[in-house]
Amino acid sequence: MSEHLLEERTGAVLTLTMHRPEKKNALTRDMYGAMAAAISAAEDDDSVRALIIRGSAECFTSGNDVGDFLNAPASGPESPVYKFLKAICHATKPLIAAVNGPAVGVGTTMLLHCDLVYVAENARLKMPFVNLGLCPEAGSSFLLPRLLGHPRTAELLLLGEEISGARAVEFGLANQALPAGQAVFDAALTAARRIAEQPPGSIRLTKQLIKRGVADVASQVMDQEGEYFSRLLGGAEAREALAAFMEKRKPVFN
Repeated sequence: MSEHLLEERTGAVLTLTMHRPEKKNALTRDMYGAMAAAISAAEDDDSVRALIIRGSAECFTSGNDVGDFLNAPASGPESPVYKFLKAICHATKPLIAAVNGPAVGVGTTMLLHCDLVYVAENARLKMPFVNLGLCPEAGSSFLLPRLLGHPRTAELLLLGEEISGARAVEFGLANQALPAGQAVFDAALTAARRIAEQPPGSIRLTKQLIKRGVADVASQVMDQEGEYFSRLLGGAEAREALAAFMEKRKPVFN
């Protein structure tokens, strides 16, 4: 369990709220572990028919907590971050995301595993992996080209370009852009409740058919990305990029 993850049941809908507002909901090992455990428990609970993942009205998540991440980098299938990524990749029940404000790094890549995504007009999606001397994760190097095509994927990954909620909808990364705040949460909850009213067996089978083949390949790519990510994290480029980030200066890559 983590004090920074709130769980709330509304009928057959389970809402997971990343709640660390003083750190813009930056994710720690404990938060990853708690989210993985909650999703796993929901998979085994027939009374849960849909899950919502959300942050605050100001911020979805600023990504990994840099200090926590550097002190104990993710390594291997037993690490909390990998358990979380595998949980959302292989979830059989619908996952719905409600995104306000920044969604950085894994804050964006996790959306690729959600079935429905509602974003605020002021949402800011960004995957600055290359900027930090790293590589994509969460199977995004496979899922993004499949969804967006090569040029747009290169724009987001090679340039680390930030996009708005409206552009996320245009790209096909989200279903709808709404006024910031409660409207985003309401849209996600409305969709989750509609799903919860449908025949659960039909819903799960339909999701399985939609993701047929995709989840397995994404999971394999995720493993490979993880190996490269760990290797790059110990390299000179990542050390310089992360030091520059912490020192609030421009990195120099020789």
